[in-house]
Amino acid sequence: MTVATYDPKQPDIRVTDAALAYLRKQMQRVGAAALRLSVNESGCSGYMYELDYVARVEADDLVSRVAPDLALHVAPDALALVRGTEIDCVKEGLNTVLKFKNPNAESECGCGESFSVTKKA
Repeated sequence: MTVATYDPKQPDIRVTDAALAYLRKQMQRVGAAALRLSVNESGCSGYMYELDYVARVEADDLVSRVAPDLALHVAPDALALVRGTEIDCVKEGLNTVLKFKNPNAESECGCGESFSVTKKA
C-alpha cells in the first residue's frame, strides 16, 4: 500500500512523451529555461491556453516537474482551470500541434484552443 499526500498548490500537469520531445526541441531552439502555462479570457469558448517559453521564473509561479529536465510553471490564477491537464503533441497533416486534455473543461471550441469550465472550477 502507498500513501499519497494531496497538495492543493501542486498543478498536477502531465506531459506525454511526444510532447516532451517536442517541447525540449523548441526550448533548445529558443534558449528558454522554463515553460509557463497560463490561461486568458479569450477565444470562442471563454478561456485560451497560453504556453510561453521563459528565461526567468516568476516568484509566485507553481512548479510541476514534468520530467527530470523539464519544469512547467503554472500561473497561480490558472491553477483551478488547468489542474489535472495532460499536454500531448500530435501530427495533423503537415502540422505538429499541442493538444490539451483538460478534465476541468466543460466544452471546447472546434479548433481546441479555447475552452469553458463549470462555475465550480
